[in-house]
Amino acid sequence: MPLRKDHKKPQGSSYRQRQVGTMEEIERFLIISEGAETERRYFQRFDAPGTVVLAVGTGMNTLSLVDEAVRVRDVEARRLRKLAASFDECWCVFDRDSFARDNFNNAVRKAETAGFQVGYSNQCFELWYVLHFRRVEAALHRTQYYEILATELGRRYDKADDRVYDELTIREADAIRNAAHLHAQFGNIPPEQKDPCTTVHILVERLRRSARRMKSRRRLEPLK
Repeated sequence: MPLRKDHKKPQGSSYRQRQVGTMEEIERFLIISEGAETERRYFQRFDAPGTVVLAVGTGMNTLSLVDEAVRVRDVEARRLRKLAASFDECWCVFDRDSFARDNFNNAVRKAETAGFQVGYSNQCFELWYVLHFRRVEAALHRTQYYEILATELGRRYDKADDRVYDELTIREADAIRNAAHLHAQFGNIPPEQKDPCTTVHILVERLRRSARRMKSRRRLEPLK
């Protein structure tokens, strides 16, 4: 997804506008996800200037996914350097799913060592969706998350259903509180042992703050 172009400065006004949308002002998030469908579609809905969401694709174990994420990040970074810019935050988003315990823990460490922040979900990304509707305390199989979503939505859960995102947005504050509660209660133990748990809420909060800052900067100020 291309970066947004610079905003044009308004003409014929007694007000000045901050240099919003310039390469210096935009906060850039690179989000590389495992899922080519759910995560990509979800994060592309955010109104956060400068956000690039790339789906690496499925079929990789978590360690291979991190290797590919590093490669993609470096390619994108070289492209940005030609524009005298860089990423402010790089995120790797993946699930525990059925991957081996050590693979999951090592992938989190490997991604962090490579300079990524990690939005992981144990078991699956749909846990983050469920937390918009209710707090989950017990470990569930990922198919059970689909069943809960079907109950809450009143229809079969479909990853390609764009209506889901509007229904999630109005409950986002609840999801953040529920996810933060889950994350805090586990303490300092390996990610694989934190089930159910997700750190996606941290990324969502960062994106929302970035969007709010950009909207604030768009406001006109009187000349001094």
